[in-house]
Amino acid sequence: MEIVSKLYLILSGILVFFLVLPTINVFFSLFVKEKIKVPGKPRTFDFGCIITAYKNAGIAKGLVHSLIKQKHQKFHIYLVADRCDLSNWDIQHKKLTVLQPDPPLNLKAKSIIHGIENFVRPHEYISVFDADNLAHPEFLEQINKYANAGYTSIQGQRTAKNLDSLLAGADALGEFYKNYIDRLAPYKIGSSAVISGSGMAVESELYKAYLNSPEIEQGKHQWKKMLQEDKILQNFLLRQNKKIAYAWDAICYDEKVEDASTVETQRSRWLFSYFQNMPNSLGIIRRGIFNFSWNQLLFGLVTIAPPMFIMLFLAAALAVAGYFIMPAMSLVLVAAIAIFALTIFWTLYLSNAPKAVWQAVWALPGFVFRQIKGLLKMGDPNKNFKHTEHKKSVNIEDVLK
Repeated sequence: MEIVSKLYLILSGILVFFLVLPTINVFFSLFVKEKIKVPGKPRTFDFGCIITAYKNAGIAKGLVHSLIKQKHQKFHIYLVADRCDLSNWDIQHKKLTVLQPDPPLNLKAKSIIHGIENFVRPHEYISVFDADNLAHPEFLEQINKYANAGYTSIQGQRTAKNLDSLLAGADALGEFYKNYIDRLAPYKIGSSAVISGSGMAVESELYKAYLNSPEIEQGKHQWKKMLQEDKILQNFLLRQNKKIAYAWDAICYDEKVEDASTVETQRSRWLFSYFQNMPNSLGIIRRGIFNFSWNQLLFGLVTIAPPMFIMLFLAAALAVAGYFIMPAMSLVLVAAIAIFALTIFWTLYLSNAPKAVWQAVWALPGFVFRQIKGLLKMGDPNKNFKHTEHKKSVNIEDVLK
């Protein structure tokens, strides 16, 4: 019984730590005012904007138009249309190069490499987008500010381009929370923002070095078992103790899921990648401790924190068990769960989340249920992980309204 009590205390303590860590980070971030260095002679950096499209180039038309309309005008767009039918493609522009790999690449990292290999000129920064994204007219202008401040890795704010269903609203709610907890708060208090996978920009030579890393080379042969590219990139940067900035005003709109089966597939892929990445997060924590690096330590803790629904279910189960094992710790767990839940609403308030996101709170139980089903599908990635189909073909003007 003594051994059980000790194990219970250790596991409960770990969960309490991760339940209250977001609240602590948000609290301290409120006292930090972001200061972006402005050089005497600001530069206009040249961006290579790579769009990776798979089987559906049409969905990228809105993104291409939104990039062409950027206020910052020193850039070139590379649409890598992998396995795409381009017979109905009708956009031609001096700032656009459309690439159709032959043979097909079937991997996002390969598409990015293909885009870089076909650059029309050397670019100073590489910015990556998914085909379903839209870029705010000031996206590159905002990223350019952070580049001028000396940042070599910058993540923009991804937010929903569609909120016309409860599932999309629930998906957006999670991203609002993650944007604040995993990106803005850690960045403001001296660590790095977690990379989203699109809507980011990295200094070109640094990004090319990442693409030449052993993890990417191995991933080319792992197919769907490959660790997600965004995680490989952030691990590569943090091992060098690079700070990833978070550009809150560099907005990249992203399509949110609208059907239950897509939630299961997408979350299954993300959960598989989370467990795959745990050793890397532990390694970054270790580096942070031995290097006395707050950047690495906090980033490692943020990225190893269990997914929300797993953490809450475990905490609730331990709180019930604690009633019989250690009642005092059970009460601590209940309090930590309450703090965690309130922090979710606090971050929505701080983010000025739209009404549709608040209304989607009622859809969260169903959304969580689908994530649990996704968790059970992780066993065979090559069979169960399917490409997320995107259907919301809208333009930037509609979204800005």
